[in-house]
Amino acid sequence: MNVTIQPQKLCGTITPPPSKSQAHRLIIAAALADGESVLSNVAFSQDILATLSCMEQLGARWEQVDGYTIRVTGISAGQPRRQADGVPHFDCGESGSTLRFLIPIALAVAGGGVFTGRGRLMERPQKPYFDLFDEKEIYWEQKDGALTVRGTLESGVFSLPGNVSSQFFTGLLYALPLLDGDSRINSTTELESRSYIAMTLDALKGCGVTVDAPEGNTGAFSVPGGQRYASAKRCVEADWSQAGFWYAAMALGNLVDVNGMNEMSRQGDRVVVDAFVKLSRSGEVELDVADCPDLVPPLAAMAAVREGTARIVHAARLRIKESDRLAAVTTAMNALGAQIEELSDGLVIRGVETLRGGVSVDACNDHRIAMMTAVAATRCTQPVTITGAECVKKSYPNFWEDYEMLGGVITREV
Repeated sequence: MNVTIQPQKLCGTITPPPSKSQAHRLIIAAALADGESVLSNVAFSQDILATLSCMEQLGARWEQVDGYTIRVTGISAGQPRRQADGVPHFDCGESGSTLRFLIPIALAVAGGGVFTGRGRLMERPQKPYFDLFDEKEIYWEQKDGALTVRGTLESGVFSLPGNVSSQFFTGLLYALPLLDGDSRINSTTELESRSYIAMTLDALKGCGVTVDAPEGNTGAFSVPGGQRYASAKRCVEADWSQAGFWYAAMALGNLVDVNGMNEMSRQGDRVVVDAFVKLSRSGEVELDVADCPDLVPPLAAMAAVREGTARIVHAARLRIKESDRLAAVTTAMNALGAQIEELSDGLVIRGVETLRGGVSVDACNDHRIAMMTAVAATRCTQPVTITGAECVKKSYPNFWEDYEMLGGVITREV
């Protein structure tokens, strides 16, 4: 689908969709629990549907109670859906969280699995897991767009780098409590994206699973074995990473109010409020996104139209998202008239007075590029067309409807 946006100010109040990051974690915890759990405020984005489907392959069941509430019956009431090769098969869609969370869980629960995906998913690096599997003699093979893992995950010491992705730590934190013995997870580097691990620990705690976590960005996680997940009732918070796009709209002069947010949330992306304040002032600004890489697209939109230069640093991991997100942000925003310089691990954004638009921008099958461009289009002097605009379904299925509700003028071409 292509969307053409007419330059128009947005105005109104918006509540962002439920947090995809938190929903992944609560769904997995509920699926590993004994009995039935009830999760409310769940949005059925493509990534969340992928996680629900994968947990079904492990023996969990779920049903939609009403519009945004689901009931999850844990795997203890079912059996893994093994295929002819003896292990379950998991279609992870384009969800990196689903893939990396499920790999060690599948080993702990079902002795392995075959993982597939779409887009760039299977190109994303899994080396921290592969190094661990080689050390612990767990079979793995990646070919023809599929990853196969087989073996017994045994308790022990797991050492891996903390500067690639916190998702590897989350996968182990879910799996290791299910093993008989105690385990320890060591980060061989300073641990980045610690806020995402905090969300994982919160989900585990809500299901009665205990982990002794280090205070700072170094140290080891001690995970007692022989634990059982307890059922729970949880409500998914509104998503701070998606709120970032509406804060960008405000920064660009739109009269938008964002409500329904938990200001005490463990979501690291809540720092978008601080960034919004910094970018509302003129002058030089440096934004370290090591703990909030998903905010780079809305931050780039905010920084594009202001007095002064903004530097976004520690963003190299964005090159292995749905797109090479640093390159995609630079290409899209510069096409609109911004002045962005792409660096190896960040961006230099020199603010301009306005954006011109009058171009077609490829969303690169990246939901955050599509939403960034849509918000930036409100400061353009000419219409903007976004190709592949349906990619917002990955995380924010109702984005275009919300955009129109705020007064955005768009034309859809299917």
